[in-house]
Amino acid sequence: MHTLRNFIKINTGFTCKNCRKRVKEHPAGGCRNHCPFCLFSFHLDSAVPGDREGICGAFMVPIFAEADHKKGAILTHQCQQCGHRNRNRVAPDDNWDKICELSRIPH
Repeated sequence: MHTLRNFIKINTGFTCKNCRKRVKEHPAGGCRNHCPFCLFSFHLDSAVPGDREGICGAFMVPIFAEADHKKGAILTHQCQQCGHRNRNRVAPDDNWDKICELSRIPH
């Protein structure tokens, strides 16, 4: 684990709790926080991205995607239990068709 400016870097693979597919580490060495296949996330963090101290533990559903002129494509997730929202960069191997369905980003 690597901490940088209130951000805990975790780059590990996992099995998606939504679609059950095996997810590999982030291909660019970044932090993997959502499934690249279904784009779902899981509410694990609390105050700091990567802290894994959240008590909610519910699904974070992708609700919107948008272009950011500095960060590229961004996904917004919303927790199905507590309503918390967060924004995350799209990973290079994310399902672009699903991202386009959530956005105004042209194919």
